[in-house]
Amino acid sequence: MTARTLPVPDGLDGMRVDAGLAKLLGLSRTVVAAIAESGDVLLDGRTAGKSDKLTAGAWLEVTIPDPEREDGGPAPAIEVPGMVIVHEDDDVVVVDKPVGVAAHPSPGWTGPTVIGGLAAAGVRVSTSGAAERQGVVHRLDVGTTGVMVVAKSEHAYTVLKRAFKERTVDKGYHALVQGHPDPSSGTIDAPIDRHPKHDYKFAVVAGGRPSVTHYQTIEAFRAASLVDIKLETGRTHQIRVHFSALKHPCVGDLAYGADPTLAKRLGVTRQWLHARRLGFDHPADGRWVEFTSEYPEDLQKALDRLAAES
Repeated sequence: MTARTLPVPDGLDGMRVDAGLAKLLGLSRTVVAAIAESGDVLLDGRTAGKSDKLTAGAWLEVTIPDPEREDGGPAPAIEVPGMVIVHEDDDVVVVDKPVGVAAHPSPGWTGPTVIGGLAAAGVRVSTSGAAERQGVVHRLDVGTTGVMVVAKSEHAYTVLKRAFKERTVDKGYHALVQGHPDPSSGTIDAPIDRHPKHDYKFAVVAGGRPSVTHYQTIEAFRAASLVDIKLETGRTHQIRVHFSALKHPCVGDLAYGADPTLAKRLGVTRQWLHARRLGFDHPADGRWVEFTSEYPEDLQKALDRLAAES
């Protein structure tokens, strides 16, 4: 099962639940209708039927059942609007991933993927790895934007997987977190594992996998802080979990305790988290290469609103 929590955008105000969720989640209306009929759609905490109307700003909670997969084949070639190829050579392809796109297919997700988008663009990737995630050496959450690399050659896949495992890759993120971390710069060293009560989430858990996050405040606003983050390890949801544990969750990250009022005021409909830069030794010749990504429009607008308030 996959749980999603998200606000209703202004553009879906007054739309039926099945039609609106189909647009938001990339699922068919038939699938969404079945989910609603099972009582797995909540609108501001109340069970919503498929024909109920959405209200802009209301919060949706949806539990998506894992689909029955007949095989573990490669991702279908589907064009991904907004995904930009920032670099491509014989060994690697670097993309700027938009929001709402998964790295590769997975149970519970039928929306667009980076791998499917690359296939649609005619980019052939490494055949190493599981069939549905061939070439993928690291991932970004569906709600996280920014730069990521995919291996094209088998040699590149092997080299990059080792580099990520040995932590020689520079993974730099920017996050807008609630409040003001104290100290303003530091290291979060706290083990992470599955949440003890919610299997779709992660948490700081004694005995979990070692997880280390370095951060530095770039700019402090009245209600939030923009921080630069360097990951020493790469656990699932690591940044989101660590800052939530500090009581400074990413703005808009409702799954990890963010204030929905602040998110709504800033127009943020997902976690404010962006993969700003990615640097690594190129697998072909060992030269250091680095790629960056500008903030997408929704994240920049939130910063502009904060600056206007301060």
